[in-house]
Amino acid sequence: MSKPIVQVAAGIIRNEFGQIYLTQRLEGQDFAQALEFPGGKVDPGETPEEAVARELEEEIGIQVLSAFPYEHFSFEYPTKVIEFFFYLIEEWVGEPFGREGQEGFWIAQSELDEGQFPPANERLIGKLKAEVANEREPKF
Repeated sequence: MSKPIVQVAAGIIRNEFGQIYLTQRLEGQDFAQALEFPGGKVDPGETPEEAVARELEEEIGIQVLSAFPYEHFSFEYPTKVIEFFFYLIEEWVGEPFGREGQEGFWIAQSELDEGQFPPANERLIGKLKAEVANEREPKF
């Protein structure tokens, strides 16, 4: 029997200080209290890009001005397969906050810790951290 596939669109919201906005998953959700990039399920008839804009407005109260595809992959959990669409968002209107009661905060991109996220995020966190590590290396 094949597992259901759930499409999820999420935003990597990065400010001019190189910090990324994260939220904490609520009690009662899978991976409660883990950190996550805000976003949610793609609705039928919706593109992932439309979904990320809608979800970020619903979840953290911002209007996305531009979203660039950053990473796309699938991750298999015991009961379902999640197809992720991550967008890099560096232009938006509004100040993000947890509209659904979730904690939200800014963290330096270099300080991301894959151990604080659901398992599917491990590779993505590695890519984000490598990006900043490479910028710090001296260029000859």
